[in-house]
Amino acid sequence: MRLTLRVWRQKNADAEGAMSTYEVDGISPDMSFLEMLDTLNEDLILRGEDPVAFDHDCREGICGACSLVIDGDAHGPERTTTCQLHMRSFRDGDTIDVEPWRAAAFPVVKDLVVDRSAFDRIIQAGGYISAPTGSAPEAHATPVPKADADFAFEHAECIGCGACVAACPNGSAMLFTSAKVNHLGVLPQGAPERETRVLDMVAQMDAEGFGGCTLTGECATACPKGIPLPSIAAMNREWLRARRKVR
Repeated sequence: MRLTLRVWRQKNADAEGAMSTYEVDGISPDMSFLEMLDTLNEDLILRGEDPVAFDHDCREGICGACSLVIDGDAHGPERTTTCQLHMRSFRDGDTIDVEPWRAAAFPVVKDLVVDRSAFDRIIQAGGYISAPTGSAPEAHATPVPKADADFAFEHAECIGCGACVAACPNGSAMLFTSAKVNHLGVLPQGAPERETRVLDMVAQMDAEGFGGCTLTGECATACPKGIPLPSIAAMNREWLRARRKVR
């Protein structure tokens, strides 16, 4: 495949950014999108040019590091992570636009790399449980109803990639925060911090400058792990419950 890439290039957070056009040839349909970018970078390095900076780590759809807006869609045309998107989703001769996440709370570091440490601070605000010292408890000592276990596992699948924020027209982090609140809230291990968790995490989310949620649903559509939109309503109920209890 021969492709034309229009890639966002930005030297640093303070510099002006712009789209640059590159041609790549010999691209196999079986390559991942990141492998295609590797090919581009090899060509740029051989020509003595600065390679395109982009985030990646495991390349197995687990870590959440990859973060690209491809032709206007977070992670591209398939409902998967960028690293698991393959070039068979495109056609020979296509022109592909590649941009970073666009959100006020995700400032650009360089090219396609953005600073997502705001997510880390939201988790630090309350995404933990009490961990008493001593020997490990027996695995079956605290029964968990299957419905609660399924609910917790569904939300624990969130990998924190930020596609929900990038897809949201408001730049909201409600889906991410709700996943982190909900997966601990229904488990016995999360009960001691249940009220403070949701209050502190929502407060930190607001402090980071994310936009407000208007339930457009783009976040759930873009989520590669399928975190459902009703998660936000569940977190809102948790927040109201916590406010009444804390008062």
